[in-house]
Amino acid sequence: MTVLHDEVLSFILGEVFQVSVAVLGSLFHKHFGEKEHRENMEKTLKEIIRQRRTYYAIENKSPVTNTEIEEIIRLAVTYLPSAFNSQSSRVVLLLNQHHIKLWTIVKETLRKMVPASAFERTEQKIDAFAAGYGTVLYFEDQDVVRLLQTENPSYADRFPVWSEHASAIHQLAIWMLLEETGLGVSLQHYNPLIDEEVRQTWELPGSWKLIAQMPFGTPIQEPAPKNSNPLEQRIRIFT
Repeated sequence: MTVLHDEVLSFILGEVFQVSVAVLGSLFHKHFGEKEHRENMEKTLKEIIRQRRTYYAIENKSPVTNTEIEEIIRLAVTYLPSAFNSQSSRVVLLLNQHHIKLWTIVKETLRKMVPASAFERTEQKIDAFAAGYGTVLYFEDQDVVRLLQTENPSYADRFPVWSEHASAIHQLAIWMLLEETGLGVSLQHYNPLIDEEVRQTWELPGSWKLIAQMPFGTPIQEPAPKNSNPLEQRIRIFT
């Protein structure tokens, strides 16, 4: 079990870097042309990773078209890896009134749970997400996970974990690609509180498990400097 787990994790970590380069390279080819995108791709990928931040203050504007946003999502879902090539990740893009509807659902759900005396702060936070341009919803198809468990019973307990790994890969790649266009992005988790209403509102399959919500829009305020713990505590290298 442990050996297979390590092999799959190594596969995921290696593949996500290689595929991220390919995904970004495809977009850079579109913007820069064949020769220039080869010269700039590696440097730009490193810059995107370094500059990726969480933006809470966003507005209802986008520096790119809806078609370009859709292209980013289609590219990521097509080419990003998953354990056993399960392709269990599902992505929903909400724009315009659909985006507003999501955050109305979140607000009204929490209104029933948060004491009235404390709700103002919660409402302000949700309104900040609603003020953005759109939201990406991330799901994992549990029918796919259950099929893999049936076909590979010895590793049944690992497939839900590997499914979450696949979702994380999609979240990070789309996050970086959206921010590369000039959009500000954050990642939120109001599931499972909103799961059922989201599923009913957009008539999504019952097997789709909501994992995360990603509001985005044009930044109107830069985030605070990012603090990092010492790398000596987080990395070990043996040569």
